[in-house]
Amino acid sequence: MKSYWPLRLTLITVLLYPVFGWGQTVRSLIPQPTTLTARPGLFTLTPSLQLSSSPAFQDVARLWAEQTFGRALPIHVLTTRTSRSVTGRVIFQQLTKPAPADTGRETYRLRISPTEIHLQAATTLGALRGVQTLIQLAALQPNNRQLPALAIVDRPRFGYRGMHLDVSRHFFPVVFIKKYLDLMALYKLNTFHWHLTDGPGWRLDIKKYPKLVRQAAWRTHRTWKEWWASPRQYSREGDANAYGGYYTQEQARDIVAYAARRGITVIPEIEMPGHSEEVLAVYPQLSCSDKPHVSSEFCLGNDSTFTFLEDVLKEVMAIFPSRYIHIGGDEASTASWKTCPKCQARIREHHLTDEHALQSYAVRRVGQFLEKHGRRMVGWDEILQGDTPEAPLAEGATVMSWRGESGGIAAARRGHDVIMTPGNYVYFDSYQANPTTQPEAIGGFLPIERVYGYEPIPRELTAAQTRRILGVQANLWAEYVSTTEQAEYMVFPRLLALAEIAWSDSSARSWPDFQRRLQDHYRLLQRHAVNYYRPGLTPQLTILFQPNGRTARVEFGTETYQPQLRYTLDGSPPTTQSAEYVESFSVSESTTIQAAHFRDSTRIGPVVTQAVDFHKALGKPITYAIRYTNSYPAQGDATLVDGNRGSFTYSDKQWLGFEGIDMDVTIDLGQVQPLNDVTVGLMQLTGPGVYMPRYVDVSLSTDGKTFLPPVRVDNTVPESQATLVIQDLAVPLGGQSARYVRVFARKNKGYMFVDEIRVH
Repeated sequence: MKSYWPLRLTLITVLLYPVFGWGQTVRSLIPQPTTLTARPGLFTLTPSLQLSSSPAFQDVARLWAEQTFGRALPIHVLTTRTSRSVTGRVIFQQLTKPAPADTGRETYRLRISPTEIHLQAATTLGALRGVQTLIQLAALQPNNRQLPALAIVDRPRFGYRGMHLDVSRHFFPVVFIKKYLDLMALYKLNTFHWHLTDGPGWRLDIKKYPKLVRQAAWRTHRTWKEWWASPRQYSREGDANAYGGYYTQEQARDIVAYAARRGITVIPEIEMPGHSEEVLAVYPQLSCSDKPHVSSEFCLGNDSTFTFLEDVLKEVMAIFPSRYIHIGGDEASTASWKTCPKCQARIREHHLTDEHALQSYAVRRVGQFLEKHGRRMVGWDEILQGDTPEAPLAEGATVMSWRGESGGIAAARRGHDVIMTPGNYVYFDSYQANPTTQPEAIGGFLPIERVYGYEPIPRELTAAQTRRILGVQANLWAEYVSTTEQAEYMVFPRLLALAEIAWSDSSARSWPDFQRRLQDHYRLLQRHAVNYYRPGLTPQLTILFQPNGRTARVEFGTETYQPQLRYTLDGSPPTTQSAEYVESFSVSESTTIQAAHFRDSTRIGPVVTQAVDFHKALGKPITYAIRYTNSYPAQGDATLVDGNRGSFTYSDKQWLGFEGIDMDVTIDLGQVQPLNDVTVGLMQLTGPGVYMPRYVDVSLSTDGKTFLPPVRVDNTVPESQATLVIQDLAVPLGGQSARYVRVFARKNKGYMFVDEIRVH
């Protein structure tokens, strides 16, 4: 009877497959494969299975066995003779004559049946991508020893699919770097951008310049925030209070090899000419002042600067075999170059127009050095500054576009390769939810849905220019990321969205489908002990007043999948008996909405309250004595009287921005009427430089010409309040009658954001 059991199991699987939906996790892969066909049946993984491989794929087969069973398995080597009549339970086969569709470097074909796994590829990289699909499939199953039957043909959209990590602001150990690489590989990312040097610490051992790791790798404060607020001094290795660390060249080579085995290229970044205060603190002769702690920029008129940089890059190139070397090039100040005799002499010697052209000269010189050594330079989009026909950027230079997409568009039009990494879509140091509920971050708001919605190919480019877009990368800057747990929290699950926009064709992407597949990946992340961001249970209420000013549309949103939301319209807390939200609805009078998340008969999240306010200024004419900033125009002039409130992010196009200027507006209510108060909606988030005004004045008039003395209310939120504050500042009017209401808010510093002025 025992010999019939496998046949019975196969028959049972075929019969029950449609009923129990074993195919669901087949269709949960991230990134979405190019083509996938689910088939009935399951393949059972056992340590006794036979593993066969083409000679070129043996290391790939070993990697799969190690990650699947925790140990190596015997490998039967396929020869040219045996490759046509392959036998075995798991087969990794190199295609000697691939079809045209299989010639891409990372293309693979995968077939799983109840009796066999067959992986085919033309290259080792293709085989590695197929192996990661196998590993992911196993991790997605409740029983990770069974794989669903399927057929896949898969290839990437972009050849460059990157993830960055800043180890300068906070040092991360080798064991974490390897975990980071494992997770990148699992989701088919192929480039690790390692930000090794910056002002807060130099992280790579350079033999010729030992002070870089003996002193410049160590600072006086553990957190970047504390150090940045201090005199920003450096310490020494061995000092009991020193914070920092560095990677030896042996450790760096080990990480490079570890990544390469998983099909990942490591690109090192050595910052220049700015962000280099740690270097100049220990080698001050390379600065314009010859003194430490004066500036962050190398002296570009000093030949010793280029000797140092070339020496460092020679050692870097000996460790990192990557085609690209990243030289930074961002946020350099020209102040010290303007007053430096050596820099000014360099400008005259090379007939440069200004200090920006001087930076371009330095970038070009370093790029040419790298080209002589068979490498290519990549830098942030500031390396385009000073790029002119008379003094062009190095021909092989690649631009990382981080300040939006404009730098990438300009670079592509000038014939340079581009990697898209715009901050408003792929900077993972931004908040994922309401900042009041999150660990402190640098600012901004970047939920996973926004990451997923990013399209790396700008519409402005021609077909030829589009081919210059090599791919996309997300960045994790570590100013506020001081632990490995926090790093994981900021990266996951947003990395999964990045992986899909980098790998899958844009026409195949669908947020609802991705959100469905994402639910199965929480099990995978748990099994890998990843401290990922959990979906919030707080409903998001959006109230959009209609142009007629008489109705408002109410929409609910949530980060949870297929939520049960209940709400009330009378200001009372919702219960299991309250109305369940099904679709958006309209209200036509002022009311208070309360909503909460329920599961079965229990409320599982906080109650959210939102007022719908049909106030007297709604939709009325408004004039601006001082124009708001073009950077944050929200909905234009009508923003402050359209009824729509801003959320916890000033990027939601409901917050009107005033940069370093006062707000001075006048609202025409249409007729003289008694007024009780004016309420101004304000925000403070000091990290990105958003502050409350010093005070708000409200002046009233019946004719729009003569205004009564203002009623003033001072701001009470201290500048030291670093966490997000959203506050309505109310100015009492005591029933005075007026038609015109002038609202003046005195600037403080940085930005002032206002979402609505309500008149009652």
